[in-house]
Amino acid sequence: QVQLVESGGGLVQPGGSLRLSCAASGFTSDYYVIGWFRQPPGKEPEGVSFISNSDDSTYYSDSVKGRFTISKDLFKTMVYLQMNNLKPEDTGVYYCAAHPWWGPVGPVATMKTRYDWWGQGTQVTVSS
Repeated sequence: QVQLVESGGGLVQPGGSLRLSCAASGFTSDYYVIGWFRQPPGKEPEGVSFISNSDDSTYYSDSVKGRFTISKDLFKTMVYLQMNNLKPEDTGVYYCAAHPWWGPVGPVATMKTRYDWWGQGTQVTVSS
């Protein structure tokens, strides 16, 4: 059974940085997309950034492009989201999620209904 466990959230001032981690286990195939959604207070979850395990392609939403970087470790057991130049609108609960997939990742990765596996979430608050 796939398990995803997030960590690294916290309170940071505008302009600051955080790195989120997702510990992934239980995949029975090497072909999947894994990435991050966030849920601002009172809003629906939105796709932030994703990586395809089959070809290492990445996707970023327009709101985080140039500020956030998704990566995974050599042994593919950890996925990271480096968040720089954080803004108050980046506040929310960040969820790690994954679903089976082969090939490059693109805008369809932001469709949350595609995802079979979710972590419990980690809170990120950007405030002065």
